[in-house]
Amino acid sequence: MFTGIVEKMAVVKQIDREGSNYHFTLETPIAQELKIDQSMAHNGVCLTVVKLDKAANRYTVTAMDETMRRTNLKDWEVGTEVNIERSMRMDGRFDGHVVQGHVDQTAVCEKVETLDGSWKFFFRFENTNREHFTVEKGSICVNGVSLTVVDSAPGKFSVAIIPYTFAETNFHNIKEGTVVNIEFDVFGKYVARLFEEYRKQQGNL
Repeated sequence: MFTGIVEKMAVVKQIDREGSNYHFTLETPIAQELKIDQSMAHNGVCLTVVKLDKAANRYTVTAMDETMRRTNLKDWEVGTEVNIERSMRMDGRFDGHVVQGHVDQTAVCEKVETLDGSWKFFFRFENTNREHFTVEKGSICVNGVSLTVVDSAPGKFSVAIIPYTFAETNFHNIKEGTVVNIEFDVFGKYVARLFEEYRKQQGNL
């Protein structure tokens, strides 16, 4: 489980393919603090550390074909900046919202507005799943970043980004046409599922 508060960015240094699996080697200063089998969020995708090279500040994670198809990992290349977060500690403050690291789908940036000292990003996504929705002032996880929804419409939403988040995450690389990973609020998904089951039961009465 994660909170959506990005710790650092990592840079993709090497990509190797083995069958349908992809092995990504990334470089980050906090590689010194990692360990094998540790779960980490990468642009919001939960991946397991399978190899460490602390001398080079590098570690390796593996993504299966299912992960590649559902996320923007397929767009990664050497030099790509990735938002990373280690799993949540139980003895610390919960600064973001509940993030599972299970990306629901991708979204595409439609527009970026430069405001007076901040930015507003507009995204669109496939509105084909009743459990995939946003609400104004609700939570959304974009590339592993816990954010508050500003505008909400079917298949669309916007978020506002302050200078700190813009500089310290890969939001500074997002522009019109950029594909991002999104995870909808888990509590909203559960409520939507329960409501759908209730509707089905009512229809059978």
